[in-house]
Amino acid sequence: MASAWLSKHGYSPELIRNYKESQWLEELAYGAVIRYNDQVDYLGAIYTLQNQYELSVHPAAVTALGLLGRAHYLELNQQYAYLFGYKNEVLPSWMKQMDWGISTTYVTSSFLPLDLGMTQISHKNFSLKVSSTVRAMMECLYLAPQRMELMECFELMQGLTDLIPHKVEELLERCTSIKVKRLFLYLAEKSNHSWFKYLKLDHIDLGTGTRSLVKGGIYIPKYQITVPKEIEKK
Repeated sequence: MASAWLSKHGYSPELIRNYKESQWLEELAYGAVIRYNDQVDYLGAIYTLQNQYELSVHPAAVTALGLLGRAHYLELNQQYAYLFGYKNEVLPSWMKQMDWGISTTYVTSSFLPLDLGMTQISHKNFSLKVSSTVRAMMECLYLAPQRMELMECFELMQGLTDLIPHKVEELLERCTSIKVKRLFLYLAEKSNHSWFKYLKLDHIDLGTGTRSLVKGGIYIPKYQITVPKEIEKK
């Protein structure tokens, strides 16, 4: 729990100090407390950020796909997590200071609307917002190729056989990243997904000019992108 949130809801510093002395609460880090002996993981911290700080911070990209059961080859006990927040959102110091037992990368962006393409998952005794399958896949592509391998993105896309066309199209239409949109459509078509043919491609702005994403790759004229040879040869 955020100390500022407790103060806002009528818990005085003296009362919080009494709770600590009575071992009802203990300090997690400066600015945050937990119930005594409670075990809080990074998802519990994100719940606090979403519900007490009213931030959009959420498990994203391949992390969200794993939580949704969409990245089956990932180990269940992942040691790495991607978190996305909206442009200019800053994590509180206690979130960055704590050792959550997992390495996290926090990315801020505005290439997708704030609340579009989000879903809820249950964890322990609470629920929190995470990226939906489509949004998470687009976040993976936002990270590529610098932070995620395009081949890994292709493997993830191949597993997304049951996406709902109008939800895919809505996110693609609202997305402002030309790179993400071109890659998403290319990988979906390359994966031969049945839902791809229902997309209204003329509704999606793919911009102008070429995007060279990798050196020594293969140029795809339809989407004006250069991709790794191992993907195009699949």
